[in-house]
Amino acid sequence: MSPVDFKDYYAILGVERGADQKEIKRAFRKKARDSHPDVNRDDPNAEAKFREVNEAHEVLSDSEKRQMYDRYGADWQRYRDAGFDATGGPPPGQTYTTGSGDFEQWFTGGSGEYTHTRRASGSTGFSDFFNLLFGQDGGRMRGFQQQVAPIRGQDLEINASITLDEAYRGTLRRLTVRAPRACDLCDGTGLVRGAMCPRCDGSGEMLVPRTIEVKVPAGVRTGSRIRARGQGGPGQHGGASGDVYLKVEVQSDARFERDGDNLRTTVEVPLYDAVLGGEARIQTMSGTIALTIPPETQSGKTFRLRGKGMPSLGTPDRFGDLLATVDVKIPTGLSEDERKRFTELRNLRQ
Repeated sequence: MSPVDFKDYYAILGVERGADQKEIKRAFRKKARDSHPDVNRDDPNAEAKFREVNEAHEVLSDSEKRQMYDRYGADWQRYRDAGFDATGGPPPGQTYTTGSGDFEQWFTGGSGEYTHTRRASGSTGFSDFFNLLFGQDGGRMRGFQQQVAPIRGQDLEINASITLDEAYRGTLRRLTVRAPRACDLCDGTGLVRGAMCPRCDGSGEMLVPRTIEVKVPAGVRTGSRIRARGQGGPGQHGGASGDVYLKVEVQSDARFERDGDNLRTTVEVPLYDAVLGGEARIQTMSGTIALTIPPETQSGKTFRLRGKGMPSLGTPDRFGDLLATVDVKIPTGLSEDERKRFTELRNLRQ
């Protein structure tokens, strides 16, 4: 889970942090019912909200995941993958020997050793554990000096929903990301006077909100990823900053159906114009134009309007086509005289 994706699962379900499983289950059922996309067809964000509710329930309904989330917040999965448990200690399997004093009391509770299953051959004991918990910056503390290579910052991915008109013209998105920065209290070490830093909970990092602008080019499609270089997490030891990736979802549009760079639409044509020929007004992305309807045009016939589709991503001066399919409208509410004339026409055809 990246910092920008962190969500307050308790707030999403609308429960207190001390809620029991019955309350969580009851809240989930209500939220899932209220936020289901089938119930909120007019809300373009309904599906995303429904996914959030399911994600929150998945974590809070699992006691182990919930304990990790309660302790480590946004970083709970990273700590779990590193082998830590909800008590804050590493897993058993390898011995780490510490010195005396505050470090020994905090890390070992006085026993002077920890075990860890991931120790490699030739490891240095305590410094391995220190780096595992706090990252390589921990090597600066208490005389553990070491040469480290530059580390590139973390990449962040953000979902963005845009309209078809915005995809046609291009747009600008102003976003607030929460990127990790070294804790200003412990200077990224995770420790203050030999004890766990109370501000960053020992992680050495804090999530700092920052506003960035990302230019979305014309022609983007659902699934396009827009890269903003150097706007992600900061690098360490002189490493470059990470990037922000904007993952685009283009909303459906009632006027058009997109097919690559082409657009499809339906144009209603009165029966008389379809039989005798005429002109229909048709809407395009750039405005309304006149479409000539030849005599005896059948319902379902498709006209291709070249260059009236979407711009091609990367080559905005090149456009797809607009495919307009005729829907012949049969007149209703006929008068007696109109029925008589249609009958005469039918008899003539027979």
